[in-house]
Amino acid sequence: MTHPNMRYQTASIVSIFLLASPEQSFADLTNANTLDASKVGSLTVPNVGIGTIAWSSNSLTRLENPDLDTLVESACNQNGGFFDTGERYGSHIKTAMGMGWGETETMISKMLKDADIKDDALRPVVATKFTPSPWRTTAKSVVEACEASRERLGVDSIDLYQIHMPDIVKPLRFLGKDETYDEQYWEGLAECYHRGLVKNVGVSNYGPTLVTKCHDALAKRGVPLASNQIAYSLIGRHNGAQQTVDRCNELGVKVLAYYPFAMGLLTGKYSSLSPEMATEDVVTSLSSSRRSKLELKDLQRYANGDGKEIQAGGISPLLRAMEAIASARGKTVAQVALNYIICKGALPIAGSRTADQVTDNLGALGWRLSEDEVTLLEHTADGLGINFDGAGFKKTSEKFVGYGMERWSLN
Repeated sequence: MTHPNMRYQTASIVSIFLLASPEQSFADLTNANTLDASKVGSLTVPNVGIGTIAWSSNSLTRLENPDLDTLVESACNQNGGFFDTGERYGSHIKTAMGMGWGETETMISKMLKDADIKDDALRPVVATKFTPSPWRTTAKSVVEACEASRERLGVDSIDLYQIHMPDIVKPLRFLGKDETYDEQYWEGLAECYHRGLVKNVGVSNYGPTLVTKCHDALAKRGVPLASNQIAYSLIGRHNGAQQTVDRCNELGVKVLAYYPFAMGLLTGKYSSLSPEMATEDVVTSLSSSRRSKLELKDLQRYANGDGKEIQAGGISPLLRAMEAIASARGKTVAQVALNYIICKGALPIAGSRTADQVTDNLGALGWRLSEDEVTLLEHTADGLGINFDGAGFKKTSEKFVGYGMERWSLN
Protein backbone atom coordinates (compact mmCIF):
# COMPACT_ATOMS: atom_id res chain seq x y z
CA MET A 1 0.00 0.00 0.00
CA THR A 2 1.28 3.41 -0.91
CA HIS A 3 0.15 6.77 0.37
CA PRO A 4 -1.09 9.20 -2.28
CA ASN A 5 1.35 11.83 -1.06
CA MET A 6 4.32 9.44 -1.35
CA ARG A 7 4.50 10.23 -5.02
CA TYR A 8 7.27 10.78 -7.49
CA GLN A 9 8.46 14.23 -8.40
CA THR A 10 6.53 15.71 -11.32
CA ALA A 11 8.12 16.93 -14.51
CA SER A 12 7.21 20.51 -13.65
CA ILE A 13 9.66 20.69 -10.74
CA VAL A 14 12.34 23.36 -11.00
CA SER A 15 15.86 22.41 -12.03
CA ILE A 16 17.89 20.52 -9.43
CA PHE A 17 21.45 21.35 -8.42
CA LEU A 18 23.06 18.00 -7.65
CA LEU A 19 26.47 17.75 -6.02
CA ALA A 20 28.32 15.10 -7.96
CA SER A 21 31.45 15.58 -5.83
CA PRO A 22 32.61 17.63 -2.86
CA GLU A 23 34.67 19.80 -5.20
CA GLN A 24 31.43 21.22 -6.55
CA SER A 25 30.30 22.29 -3.12
CA PHE A 26 31.61 25.84 -3.45
CA ALA A 27 29.52 26.51 -6.53
CA ASP A 28 27.58 29.76 -6.57
CA LEU A 29 23.92 28.86 -6.29
CA THR A 30 22.38 32.06 -7.54
CA ASN A 31 19.46 30.67 -9.52
CA ALA A 32 16.34 31.02 -7.35
CA ASN A 33 14.72 28.18 -9.31
CA THR A 34 17.46 25.71 -8.44
CA LEU A 35 16.79 23.05 -5.86
CA ASP A 36 19.82 22.36 -3.69
CA ALA A 37 19.81 18.56 -3.57
CA SER A 38 21.98 15.45 -3.74
CA LYS A 39 21.64 11.87 -4.90
CA VAL A 40 21.56 9.23 -2.18
CA GLY A 41 21.56 6.07 -4.19
CA SER A 42 18.58 6.38 -6.54
CA LEU A 43 16.96 9.11 -4.42
CA THR A 44 16.97 12.85 -4.96
CA VAL A 45 16.93 14.51 -1.55
CA PRO A 46 17.42 18.05 -0.23
CA ASN A 47 20.90 18.70 1.15
CA VAL A 48 19.54 19.03 4.70
CA GLY A 49 17.60 16.18 6.26
CA ILE A 50 15.26 16.06 9.26
CA GLY A 51 16.11 13.90 12.25
CA THR A 52 13.15 12.45 14.15
CA ILE A 53 14.70 10.82 17.21
CA ALA A 54 13.24 13.55 19.45
CA TRP A 55 9.71 13.19 18.04
CA SER A 56 7.06 12.09 20.50
CA SER A 57 3.30 11.83 20.66
CA ASN A 58 1.45 14.22 22.94
CA SER A 59 -0.77 11.33 24.03
CA LEU A 60 -0.03 8.01 25.70
CA THR A 61 -2.93 6.33 23.92
CA ARG A 62 -2.83 7.94 20.47
CA LEU A 63 -0.07 8.95 18.07
CA GLU A 64 -0.67 12.65 17.64
CA ASN A 65 1.33 15.87 17.76
CA PRO A 66 -0.05 18.96 15.96
CA ASP A 67 3.37 20.65 15.91
CA LEU A 68 4.83 17.71 14.03
CA ASP A 69 1.86 17.66 11.64
CA THR A 70 2.68 21.27 10.76
CA LEU A 71 6.39 20.47 10.50
CA VAL A 72 5.88 17.64 8.02
CA GLU A 73 3.57 19.61 5.76
CA SER A 74 5.76 22.73 5.87
CA ALA A 75 8.95 20.77 5.18
CA CYS A 76 7.48 18.97 2.18
CA ASN A 77 6.11 22.19 0.68
CA GLN A 78 9.57 23.77 0.99
CA ASN A 79 11.14 20.80 -0.84
CA GLY A 80 12.70 19.74 2.46
CA GLY A 81 10.89 16.46 3.05
CA PHE A 82 13.77 14.10 3.81
CA PHE A 83 12.97 12.34 7.10
CA ASP A 84 15.36 10.04 8.93
CA THR A 85 13.86 7.70 11.50
CA GLY A 86 14.32 4.20 12.88
CA GLU A 87 12.33 1.25 14.13
CA ARG A 88 13.67 1.98 17.62
CA TYR A 89 12.30 5.55 17.69
CA GLY A 90 9.12 6.15 19.66
CA SER A 91 7.40 8.31 22.24
CA HIS A 92 9.81 9.33 24.98
CA ILE A 93 8.16 7.68 27.98
CA LYS A 94 7.53 4.40 26.20
CA THR A 95 11.02 4.32 24.68
CA ALA A 96 12.56 4.89 28.10
CA MET A 97 10.75 1.74 29.27
CA GLY A 98 11.94 -0.29 26.27
CA MET A 99 8.63 0.01 24.42
CA GLY A 100 7.34 2.22 21.63
CA TRP A 101 9.17 0.44 18.82
CA GLY A 102 8.03 1.71 15.45
CA GLU A 103 5.85 4.54 16.77
CA THR A 104 7.76 7.26 14.92
CA GLU A 105 7.56 5.29 11.68
CA THR A 106 3.79 5.07 12.16
CA MET A 107 3.52 8.79 12.99
CA ILE A 108 5.47 9.80 9.89
CA SER A 109 3.26 7.58 7.74
CA LYS A 110 0.08 9.16 9.11
CA MET A 111 1.43 12.71 8.88
CA LEU A 112 2.51 12.30 5.27
CA LYS A 113 -0.87 10.80 4.39
CA ASP A 114 -2.73 13.71 6.01
CA ALA A 115 -0.43 16.49 4.78
CA ASP A 116 -1.59 18.85 2.03
CA ILE A 117 1.49 18.71 -0.18
CA LYS A 118 1.79 20.75 -3.37
CA ASP A 119 1.71 18.78 -6.61
CA ASP A 120 5.05 20.18 -7.76
CA ALA A 121 6.90 19.57 -4.48
CA LEU A 122 9.84 17.22 -4.34
CA ARG A 123 8.66 13.76 -3.36
CA PRO A 124 9.02 13.14 0.40
CA VAL A 125 11.68 10.59 1.28
CA VAL A 126 11.76 8.49 4.45
CA ALA A 127 14.82 6.61 5.66
CA THR A 128 14.57 4.14 8.53
CA LYS A 129 16.87 1.76 10.37
CA PHE A 130 17.28 -1.84 11.49
CA THR A 131 18.55 -2.17 15.08
CA PRO A 132 21.13 -4.92 15.69
CA SER A 133 20.19 -6.93 18.79
CA PRO A 134 21.44 -10.11 20.45
CA TRP A 135 18.41 -12.07 19.26
CA ARG A 136 18.91 -10.96 15.65
CA THR A 137 21.59 -13.17 14.19
CA THR A 138 20.46 -13.96 10.64
CA ALA A 139 19.71 -12.35 7.32
CA LYS A 140 16.12 -13.42 7.85
CA SER A 141 15.90 -11.20 10.95
CA VAL A 142 16.74 -8.17 8.77
CA VAL A 143 14.10 -9.11 6.23
CA GLU A 144 11.46 -9.60 8.92
CA ALA A 145 12.28 -6.26 10.54
CA CYS A 146 12.18 -4.58 7.13
CA GLU A 147 8.75 -6.04 6.44
CA ALA A 148 7.50 -4.64 9.75
CA SER A 149 8.94 -1.18 9.06
CA ARG A 150 7.48 -1.24 5.55
CA GLU A 151 4.06 -1.99 6.99
CA ARG A 152 4.30 0.80 9.58
CA LEU A 153 5.47 3.27 6.95
CA GLY A 154 2.64 2.25 4.66
CA VAL A 155 4.80 1.86 1.56
CA ASP A 156 5.45 -0.86 -0.97
CA SER A 157 9.20 -0.23 -0.86
CA ILE A 158 11.23 1.69 1.76
CA ASP A 159 13.24 4.56 0.29
CA LEU A 160 16.40 3.95 2.33
CA TYR A 161 16.89 1.07 4.79
CA GLN A 162 19.91 1.38 7.08
CA ILE A 163 21.69 -0.72 9.69
CA HIS A 164 21.70 1.43 12.84
CA MET A 165 25.20 0.53 14.08
CA PRO A 166 27.80 -2.22 14.03
CA ASP A 167 26.83 -5.40 15.86
CA ILE A 168 28.22 -4.45 19.27
CA VAL A 169 25.49 -5.38 21.77
CA LYS A 170 26.92 -8.50 23.44
CA PRO A 171 25.49 -9.06 26.95
CA LEU A 172 27.35 -12.37 27.25
CA ARG A 173 30.70 -10.97 26.20
CA PHE A 174 32.05 -11.70 29.69
CA LEU A 175 31.50 -15.39 28.93
CA GLY A 176 33.44 -15.14 25.69
CA LYS A 177 30.31 -15.07 23.56
CA ASP A 178 30.92 -12.06 21.34
CA GLU A 179 30.46 -13.34 17.78
CA THR A 180 29.36 -10.54 15.47
CA TYR A 181 26.73 -10.83 12.75
CA ASP A 182 27.48 -7.82 10.59
CA GLU A 183 27.95 -9.96 7.48
CA GLN A 184 24.61 -11.67 8.06
CA TYR A 185 23.01 -8.22 8.31
CA TRP A 186 24.59 -7.22 5.01
CA GLU A 187 23.19 -10.38 3.45
CA GLY A 188 19.80 -9.36 4.84
CA LEU A 189 20.10 -5.90 3.25
CA ALA A 190 20.88 -7.53 -0.09
CA GLU A 191 17.87 -9.81 0.25
CA CYS A 192 15.59 -6.85 1.02
CA TYR A 193 16.96 -5.00 -2.01
CA HIS A 194 16.51 -7.91 -4.41
CA ARG A 195 12.99 -8.60 -3.15
CA GLY A 196 12.06 -4.98 -3.82
CA LEU A 197 11.29 -4.30 -0.18
CA VAL A 198 13.70 -1.35 -0.27
CA LYS A 199 14.92 1.02 -2.95
CA ASN A 200 18.29 1.69 -1.33
CA VAL A 201 20.38 0.39 1.55
CA GLY A 202 22.74 2.10 3.96
CA VAL A 203 24.61 1.70 7.23
CA SER A 204 25.33 3.85 10.27
CA ASN A 205 28.37 4.41 12.49
CA TYR A 206 30.70 2.49 10.19
CA GLY A 207 34.33 3.63 9.95
CA PRO A 208 36.49 3.44 6.80
CA THR A 209 37.42 -0.23 7.26
CA LEU A 210 33.94 -1.58 7.98
CA VAL A 211 32.21 0.58 5.37
CA THR A 212 34.67 -0.68 2.75
CA LYS A 213 34.02 -4.30 3.72
CA CYS A 214 30.27 -3.72 3.57
CA HIS A 215 30.50 -1.88 0.26
CA ASP A 216 32.50 -4.73 -1.28
CA ALA A 217 30.28 -7.47 0.17
CA LEU A 218 27.12 -5.82 -1.15
CA ALA A 219 28.74 -5.18 -4.54
CA LYS A 220 29.29 -8.93 -4.91
CA ARG A 221 25.52 -9.31 -4.56
CA GLY A 222 24.90 -6.54 -7.09
CA VAL A 223 23.70 -4.12 -4.42
CA PRO A 224 25.02 -0.54 -4.21
CA LEU A 225 25.69 0.89 -0.74
CA ALA A 226 23.94 4.26 -0.79
CA SER A 227 24.82 5.85 2.55
CA ASN A 228 26.67 5.76 5.86
CA GLN A 229 25.32 7.83 8.75
CA ILE A 230 27.87 9.06 11.29
CA ALA A 231 28.29 11.85 13.83
CA TYR A 232 30.06 14.72 12.05
CA SER A 233 30.41 18.42 12.75
CA LEU A 234 32.97 21.21 12.82
CA ILE A 235 34.13 20.05 16.27
CA GLY A 236 33.54 16.35 15.63
CA ARG A 237 36.05 15.54 12.88
CA HIS A 238 39.02 14.02 14.74
CA ASN A 239 37.64 10.70 15.97
CA GLY A 240 37.82 8.99 12.60
CA ALA A 241 34.87 10.95 11.24
CA GLN A 242 36.81 12.93 8.63
CA GLN A 243 38.62 9.82 7.44
CA THR A 244 35.23 8.13 7.14
CA VAL A 245 33.83 11.01 5.09
CA ASP A 246 36.87 10.91 2.82
CA ARG A 247 36.61 7.15 2.29
CA CYS A 248 32.87 7.31 1.65
CA ASN A 249 33.39 10.06 -0.91
CA GLU A 250 35.91 7.80 -2.66
CA LEU A 251 33.44 4.90 -2.67
CA GLY A 252 30.48 6.99 -3.82
CA VAL A 253 28.69 6.39 -0.51
CA LYS A 254 26.83 9.45 0.76
CA VAL A 255 27.60 10.41 4.35
CA LEU A 256 24.55 11.44 6.37
CA ALA A 257 25.79 13.53 9.31
CA TYR A 258 23.94 13.35 12.61
CA TYR A 259 24.79 15.74 15.47
CA PRO A 260 25.62 18.45 12.87
CA PHE A 261 25.20 21.09 15.61
CA ALA A 262 27.17 19.02 18.14
CA MET A 263 23.99 18.67 20.23
CA GLY A 264 23.29 22.41 20.03
CA LEU A 265 26.78 23.72 20.80
CA LEU A 266 27.25 25.07 17.27
CA THR A 267 24.02 27.07 17.41
CA GLY A 268 25.27 29.01 20.43
CA LYS A 269 22.52 27.49 22.55
CA TYR A 270 24.87 26.91 25.49
CA SER A 271 27.00 30.03 24.98
CA SER A 272 26.56 33.80 25.03
CA LEU A 273 25.63 34.02 21.38
CA SER A 274 24.40 37.33 19.99
CA PRO A 275 20.58 36.98 19.74
CA GLU A 276 20.46 38.35 16.20
CA MET A 277 22.78 35.55 15.03
CA ALA A 278 20.67 32.79 16.61
CA THR A 279 17.39 31.24 15.61
CA GLU A 280 14.32 32.03 17.70
CA ASP A 281 14.35 28.46 18.94
CA VAL A 282 17.89 28.80 20.26
CA VAL A 283 17.12 32.02 22.14
CA THR A 284 13.89 30.80 23.72
CA SER A 285 15.24 27.38 24.65
CA LEU A 286 18.10 28.69 26.77
CA SER A 287 15.86 28.65 29.83
CA SER A 288 14.05 25.39 29.06
CA SER A 289 16.09 22.45 27.84
CA ARG A 290 15.05 18.81 27.42
CA ARG A 291 18.61 17.72 28.13
CA SER A 292 19.40 15.68 31.21
CA LYS A 293 21.47 17.28 33.95
CA LEU A 294 24.44 15.11 32.96
CA GLU A 295 24.12 16.16 29.32
CA LEU A 296 23.83 19.82 30.26
CA LYS A 297 26.92 19.56 32.46
CA ASP A 298 28.98 18.12 29.60
CA LEU A 299 27.65 20.63 27.07
CA GLN A 300 28.36 23.58 29.37
CA ARG A 301 31.90 22.27 29.77
CA TYR A 302 32.38 22.28 26.02
CA ALA A 303 30.73 25.67 25.68
CA ASN A 304 32.63 27.51 28.40
CA GLY A 305 35.67 25.35 29.09
CA ASP A 306 36.83 23.84 32.36
CA GLY A 307 40.42 25.10 32.35
CA LYS A 308 41.63 21.50 32.29
CA GLU A 309 40.73 19.30 29.33
CA ILE A 310 39.00 22.18 27.58
CA GLN A 311 40.57 25.64 27.61
CA ALA A 312 38.79 28.52 29.31
CA GLY A 313 36.25 30.05 26.96
CA GLY A 314 35.43 26.68 25.40
CA ILE A 315 34.17 26.98 21.85
CA SER A 316 33.69 30.77 22.03
CA PRO A 317 36.46 31.52 19.48
CA LEU A 318 34.76 29.25 16.94
CA LEU A 319 31.34 30.76 17.60
CA ARG A 320 32.77 34.25 17.07
CA ALA A 321 34.19 33.17 13.71
CA MET A 322 30.86 31.63 12.76
CA GLU A 323 29.00 34.76 13.88
CA ALA A 324 31.21 36.94 11.70
CA ILE A 325 30.50 34.78 8.64
CA ALA A 326 26.79 34.59 9.47
CA SER A 327 26.57 38.36 9.87
CA ALA A 328 28.34 39.02 6.57
CA ARG A 329 26.06 36.61 4.72
CA GLY A 330 22.79 37.44 6.47
CA LYS A 331 22.57 33.91 7.86
CA THR A 332 22.33 32.32 11.29
CA VAL A 333 25.15 30.49 13.03
CA ALA A 334 23.16 27.26 12.74
CA GLN A 335 22.95 27.71 8.97
CA VAL A 336 26.72 28.20 8.79
CA ALA A 337 27.23 24.97 10.76
CA LEU A 338 25.02 23.02 8.34
CA ASN A 339 26.50 24.62 5.22
CA TYR A 340 29.99 23.65 6.35
CA ILE A 341 28.97 19.97 6.37
CA ILE A 342 27.45 20.25 2.90
CA CYS A 343 30.69 21.81 1.66
CA LYS A 344 32.56 18.72 2.87
CA GLY A 345 30.43 16.43 0.71
CA ALA A 346 28.16 15.19 3.50
CA LEU A 347 24.45 15.72 4.13
CA PRO A 348 23.48 16.98 7.61
CA ILE A 349 20.56 15.37 9.43
CA ALA A 350 19.35 18.07 11.79
CA GLY A 351 16.97 17.13 14.56
CA SER A 352 13.82 19.27 14.36
CA ARG A 353 10.64 19.45 16.40
CA THR A 354 8.97 22.54 14.89
CA ALA A 355 8.25 23.96 11.45
CA ASP A 356 10.28 27.07 12.34
CA GLN A 357 13.34 24.94 13.04
CA VAL A 358 12.99 23.22 9.67
CA THR A 359 12.61 26.55 7.86
CA ASP A 360 15.74 27.91 9.52
CA ASN A 361 17.69 24.74 8.72
CA LEU A 362 16.64 24.96 5.08
CA GLY A 363 18.20 28.43 5.07
CA ALA A 364 21.52 26.58 4.85
CA LEU A 365 20.63 25.73 1.23
CA GLY A 366 21.06 27.72 -1.94
CA TRP A 367 24.51 29.09 -1.14
CA ARG A 368 27.98 27.86 -0.16
CA LEU A 369 30.75 28.98 2.12
CA SER A 370 33.87 30.01 0.25
CA GLU A 371 37.00 27.89 0.46
CA ASP A 372 38.61 30.62 2.57
CA GLU A 373 35.67 30.55 4.98
CA VAL A 374 35.86 26.76 5.30
CA THR A 375 39.59 26.97 5.96
CA LEU A 376 39.07 29.67 8.59
CA LEU A 377 36.41 27.63 10.38
CA GLU A 378 38.53 24.48 10.38
CA HIS A 379 41.65 26.33 11.56
CA THR A 380 39.69 27.94 14.40
CA ALA A 381 38.00 24.67 15.38
CA ASP A 382 41.30 22.77 15.37
CA GLY A 383 42.85 25.44 17.58
CA LEU A 384 40.34 24.63 20.32
CA GLY A 385 41.84 21.20 20.90
CA ILE A 386 38.31 19.82 21.26
CA ASN A 387 37.04 16.51 19.96
CA PHE A 388 33.29 16.46 20.54
CA ASP A 389 32.12 12.94 21.40
CA GLY A 390 28.62 13.61 22.70
CA ALA A 391 27.26 14.41 26.15
CA GLY A 392 25.86 12.42 29.05
CA PHE A 393 24.92 8.94 27.91
CA LYS A 394 24.48 10.15 24.33
CA LYS A 395 27.91 9.51 22.89
CA THR A 396 29.08 9.39 19.29
CA SER A 397 30.97 6.10 19.70
CA GLU A 398 29.20 4.24 22.49
CA LYS A 399 25.71 3.25 23.48
CA PHE A 400 24.08 2.58 26.84
CA VAL A 401 22.39 -0.80 26.45
CA GLY A 402 20.98 -1.55 29.88
CA TYR A 403 23.76 -3.74 31.21
CA GLY A 404 26.41 -1.08 30.53
CA MET A 405 28.11 0.87 27.76
CA GLU A 406 29.09 -0.77 24.48
CA ARG A 407 31.63 1.03 22.31
CA TRP A 408 32.72 1.16 18.69
CA SER A 409 35.24 3.24 16.80
CA LEU A 410 35.42 4.75 13.33
CA ASN A 411 38.52 2.98 12.12
